[in-house]
Amino acid sequence: MPSSRSLVLAGAALLALPLLASCSDTTDSASGGSKVAINATDTACEVAKTELKAGEITFAVTNKGGKATEVYVYGEHDGAYTKVVSEVENIGPSTSRDMEVKLAGGTYEIACKPGQTGDGIRTKITVEGAKADEEAEAAYDREVEVEAENFKLTGLENFTAKAGEKIEFKLENKGTEEHELEIFGPDGKEAGEVSPVKPGATGEAVITLTKPGTYTYKCGIDNHADQGMKGSFTVN
Repeated sequence: MPSSRSLVLAGAALLALPLLASCSDTTDSASGGSKVAINATDTACEVAKTELKAGEITFAVTNKGGKATEVYVYGEHDGAYTKVVSEVENIGPSTSRDMEVKLAGGTYEIACKPGQTGDGIRTKITVEGAKADEEAEAAYDREVEVEAENFKLTGLENFTAKAGEKIEFKLENKGTEEHELEIFGPDGKEAGEVSPVKPGATGEAVITLTKPGTYTYKCGIDNHADQGMKGSFTVN
């Protein structure tokens, strides 16, 4: 029969197991991959583990700052980390969101964007494993931020793109009325649109610019385009 001392030690060991597990910043997720904590603040982007194995990864993002934030995984493209592989947006202060992504071998950058603007506070991560086809791993090639006011669209004045690029157009409405962004190809047909966005909100859409030529854009609500909310850009 085990001694009373042995029983006490065994019980203490069992009690310690959940405590040890809770101290880990990288655990197994329900999908069978790994789960990595990200603490985002207004001045920092803390990634619990920066060396990972290829496969399914869940980034558990907690916003500990005072501004709404968004978190991106960027892959390398032409020597810069501009290729969006995954993203999670609209994470309010004191809230958490999961970002699930399948990563192939290579290097990436995690970007936390307090206020949901700019290039973000970045942390580089390394993923060990086989590399994937560059086109297959990208959700889109890059993002473009457009601002809508009454009655003006800004952000696309000097924009150009290459035929075949997938662009995420982000429309931030700084006006007092609803605005939208419609984009038309060289043939005059609609290539895509950011649906109407309420004042103070942000909308987005991924649009593939398939053909070279001159594209036009406008706010299609009421007579907003006639009041100046329109323009054009070139795709080479």
